[in-house]
Amino acid sequence: MNLKLLAFALIATVSLFSSAQNIESVIDDETGAVKQLSIANDVRNMNWILSTDGSQYAWIGKQYSWGLGRFTIETPDNISLFSWQKPIEIKKEGNVTVVIYMAGNIRISVERKPVNGDLLEKYTFTNIGKKKVTLTDIAINTPFNDNYPDAKTCFDARTNAHIWTGGSAAYVNAMHMSGRAPHLGLVLTCGSVTGYEIKERQREKGTSNTRGVIVLNPESITLKPKKSYVLAWRIFSHQGEADFYAKALKRGIVLGKSKQYIYQKYEILSVEFESEVALQHPYVTINGDKMGIQRSGNKIIAQIPSIKEGEMNFELNYNKGKRTQVSCLVISGEEELLKKRADFIIKHQQMNNKNDARYGAYMVYDNEKNEIFLNNAPSVSSSDRDEGRERLGMGVFLALQYQRTKDPQIKESLLKYASFVRKLQDKDGNTWSRIDHSGRNRAYNYPWVANFYLEMFNITGEKQFLMDSYKTMRAMYRNFGHGFYAIDIPVKAYSMLKNNQFTLEADSLMNDYRLTADNYLMNGCFYPRSEVNYEQSIVAPAIIHLLRMYEVTKELKYLDGAKEQLPLLEAFAGLQPSYHLNDIAIRHWDGYWFGKREFWGDVFPHYWSTLSALAYSLYAECTEDLSYQKRAENIVRNNLCLFFEDGKASCAFIYPNKINGKKAHFYDPFANDQDWALVYYYLVNNNNLNFKLSRL
Repeated sequence: MNLKLLAFALIATVSLFSSAQNIESVIDDETGAVKQLSIANDVRNMNWILSTDGSQYAWIGKQYSWGLGRFTIETPDNISLFSWQKPIEIKKEGNVTVVIYMAGNIRISVERKPVNGDLLEKYTFTNIGKKKVTLTDIAINTPFNDNYPDAKTCFDARTNAHIWTGGSAAYVNAMHMSGRAPHLGLVLTCGSVTGYEIKERQREKGTSNTRGVIVLNPESITLKPKKSYVLAWRIFSHQGEADFYAKALKRGIVLGKSKQYIYQKYEILSVEFESEVALQHPYVTINGDKMGIQRSGNKIIAQIPSIKEGEMNFELNYNKGKRTQVSCLVISGEEELLKKRADFIIKHQQMNNKNDARYGAYMVYDNEKNEIFLNNAPSVSSSDRDEGRERLGMGVFLALQYQRTKDPQIKESLLKYASFVRKLQDKDGNTWSRIDHSGRNRAYNYPWVANFYLEMFNITGEKQFLMDSYKTMRAMYRNFGHGFYAIDIPVKAYSMLKNNQFTLEADSLMNDYRLTADNYLMNGCFYPRSEVNYEQSIVAPAIIHLLRMYEVTKELKYLDGAKEQLPLLEAFAGLQPSYHLNDIAIRHWDGYWFGKREFWGDVFPHYWSTLSALAYSLYAECTEDLSYQKRAENIVRNNLCLFFEDGKASCAFIYPNKINGKKAHFYDPFANDQDWALVYYYLVNNNNLNFKLSRL
C-alpha cells in the first residue's frame, strides 16, 4: 500500500475511535443558509458542500446556498414563481437556529438543531394568505461538493453524492471519493422528495469536470389558509454503505430492494421493503394495481410473475399516506435483446452507400428520424458522433455475438466493417477517428481497434488480424508512452501472439504492459488528468489492467495495487433501488457530447459503468470473493435498459427531473456509443455462456 494512504488510514482510524464524529454546520448570517457542513474530528477537515461565495466556482454564488430554494405558487387566478433568498428573521437559542423567509404569502421557517450527533433540518411552509394555494416545482438547494478539480483534490476533499428520491423514504448517501470513512448521509424523516435537478452545467462552467449544483425536489403540496406542510431530514456521519443503511433504518427510513432490477419475461419479480419498526396498514401496488404481500418481521415482500415487458414500479403505501418505491424493468430476454440489437445494427446502422468513403462503417443512428446520422455538418460534438472512436463498440459486440451464434449475416457485415476499420489507420498503425485521418490522434482509439482485430482473428483465423492488433498497440505506446489510462488494454494479445508463434512480438507487448502497470502502481490513487480530470473510467481501467497483469504474471504487487484502488471505484456507485441507479457509477457529461439533445447532467445508466463490472468480475476471479461477481452481473444487466425491444438503443438516459431548468428524465434519441455495454455483458458473463472468451 502507498505509504501516504497507509498513514492516512491509520490517522483516520485513531480519530474515529477516539472522538465522536458529529455533524457540524456553519450558518451564513446574511442568507440564513448553511455555508459549511463538516464532520467533527475528521482529519481531512472537508466541507461537504460547495462554497457559494464564488471562491470555488465563480458562477456559483449565494443564491445556491444550502437550504435556499424556490417554488411556483398556483391559484385559480394566477401562477407565479417565488424564491426564498433573504431572511426576514434569524433566531438563535442555544444550539437551535430558526430562519424565517417570506415568498409571496408563504412563510418558510427553517429550523436547524443537533440531535444525538446528527443535524436535523426542518422546513415548514405555511400559507398565511386568504386563498388556497398549490406549491409546485419546489426546489431546495443541497449543493454537495461533487466535482473534479484533480485526483488529489478528489481523494482529499470531494464526495460522490448518491441520491434516491424515493418519496417518503428519500435519502442521499454522500460517499467520500477516496472511499475512506467518515462519509455523510441524509435521510428524510418527514414529507416527500420525488425528484432532483442539476443547475449550472455548461461548457463555460466547468465543462465535464463538475456535476453542478444539486437541488432536491419535494412533492407538490396544496395548502389551505393558515395550514402548514413540514419537510424534514437528518444529516449524519457513517462508516460506509452498510453503516449508512443501518443508520438510515434507525432514523426511520424504509429501505426497498429487489433480488435484481432487470428481469426476463416470466421470471418472478421479487421486491422487499424493510423498516426498523412495524409499518401501519402497508400495501403494495405495481404500476398502480394493488397486489398481495407477505410479511416477515418488519419486512414486506412482494412477488409477482413478469408476464409483460416494460417498467414495473412497486410502490409501498404505509403509515397513513407515506409512499416509497422500487423500480424494475422486464425485458423479453437477455439473449433475445442481444439478437435484436445485433440484427438492427447490421440492417440499419451500417453504411451501405458505396459512394460514401465511410462504406462499411457502423454509424450513429437517429431514433426519431429512423435513419443513420451522417454527421456531415460541423458541430461542437461532431467528433463524438463520427464513424470511428466509440462506435468501435458495435464492431466488437458483433464479433462476440458471431462467436456465440455463428450467424453468417453477422460475419458478412463484420468483414465489410473490418475493411473500413483498416482505413482508419496508416501503414504504421497510427489510428484516427475519421476515414480522412482528420482531427486529433486520440489515444483511446488504439485498444478499441486492437481488441476488434483480436476478435476478428478468433472469427477468421487470419493471422494478419493478430499482427494488425500488435501494430496498433505498438503505435499507441510509441505515440503516447506508458502513462495513459487506456480503456480495455488487450492483455490477452500476449498469449494469442505467443500461441501463434509470434514470440518476439508477444514479449515486446508484454514489456509495454508491464511498464504501463508499473506506472499505475507508481501513481496509485493520484491519477493524471485525462479528457476529464477525474472519473470512474480512469479508475476502473487501471484496476482492470492491474488484475489482468496479476492473472498473467501472478505477481502480488499487481493484485495489491488493484486492492488499494478498489475503494475509489466502489465510491462512484450507490445502491438505490432502481435499474437506472443500482451500483451504477456516476457520470454526467455524455448526454451533451454524444446525445442529440446535447443535455448535460447525470446519465444513469451510462454504459461505461460496465467497466466497474469487469473490474469486479476480475477481482472475484483473482480473490475468489464471489460477491463481486454478483455485483458485476447486476451492473451489466442494468445496462440492458439502454437497448429496446425493436433493436434500437440510446446513448444516454438523462436521469434528473431538470437540467438547467429544462425538463429531463428521458432517453436521448441517438443510438451512439452504448454498445460497449454489450461487450462487457459478454465479458462479465463469461462463465455463464455457451462459449468461452479470453477476458485478459
